[in-house]
Amino acid sequence: MAKDHKPHRADANDRPRSYAPFDTAIEAPSAAAGLYLVATPIGNLGDISLRALELLAAADVIACEDTRVTRKLTERYGIATPLMAYHEHNAGEARPKIIARLDEGQVVALVSDAGTPLISDPGYKLVRATVEAGHPVTALPGASAVMGALNVAGLPTDRFFFEGFLPPKQAGRQTRIAELKKIPATLVLFESGPRLDAALADLAEVLGPRQAAVCRELTKLHEEVRRGALTELAAHYAGDSETRGEIVIVIAPPADDTTGADDLDELLRKALARVSVKDAVGEVALATGLPRRDVYQRALELEKER
Repeated sequence: MAKDHKPHRADANDRPRSYAPFDTAIEAPSAAAGLYLVATPIGNLGDISLRALELLAAADVIACEDTRVTRKLTERYGIATPLMAYHEHNAGEARPKIIARLDEGQVVALVSDAGTPLISDPGYKLVRATVEAGHPVTALPGASAVMGALNVAGLPTDRFFFEGFLPPKQAGRQTRIAELKKIPATLVLFESGPRLDAALADLAEVLGPRQAAVCRELTKLHEEVRRGALTELAAHYAGDSETRGEIVIVIAPPADDTTGADDLDELLRKALARVSVKDAVGEVALATGLPRRDVYQRALELEKER
C-alpha cells in the first residue's frame, strides 16, 4: 500500500483519554418552547458548540438514546438538566410524553448518542409528531460522522449519497450494493467492526477497484483513516487488522464515459501491479464502464511498456 495510504494516528496529547470536570457550569439563557435537535460529539467531548451547551442547560428535559452516554457529556460541562430515554424500543410510549411537555410550553432537547440526531436513527417520527402538534422544531448543527468522513476521505464531495448500514447477510448486502452501483455520487456507509471484512469483500466484488476510505474512530484517540482501492482495502481487512470502534466507509462515484486515457492508465497500472492482465481488465472495465475489449487492448500495451 502506498505511503500516503497508511492510517493516520491521532496524537494522544491532542485527544486525551479523559476530561477534567468543567470549571464552571454553562449558563442557561432562556429559550423559546419547542423541540431542539442538538448535535453532540462523535468522540471528542470538545467537539460541541457553545450554542448547543447553552440550549442543553436551558432545556427542561434532554431526550436521549442512552442516558448513561449523554450523562458523560452533561457532567463534563456541569449541566444539570434532567435526562429521559427516547429510542426505537420505547418511542411509542415516550413520544406522547414529549408532545405533552411541548403542549405545556417546555423546551425539549433531542440528542443521539453521538453526532447529529435523525441521521441513521428514528428521531424523524418525533419531529413529524411535533410539527403535527403545531410546535416549532429547531436544529442546532454540529458534529457528524458522515461529514467528518467525507472531509478526510479525499474523494469527491460535490454530490454524495448516505446509505447507512448495509444488510447484515451477504445475499441482501450484495443485492443492495448492486442497486447502489449506478448512483452518480460518492457513497457513505456505516459498518460495524465484526462485519467490516465481509462488507468490503462484497463491495470490492460488486463495485470493483473504486477508490475508497475506511474511517475508524474519528476524533478519538485511536483515529484511523485508510485509503485505497476497494480491492486493496478488502485484502487488508481480511487479515488481523484492528476493526474495533465506529466505522464509516466512503466510496468514490462510478467513473463516467468521460474517463480519460490518463485515468484509465492509472487504474490499469494499479490493478496490473496486483493481479493478472485478465483480472485487471475485468476490474477496470467494471469500474469505468468502458468496453472490455478497449480496456484489454490498453492493458496489453501497458504490459509491453513494462
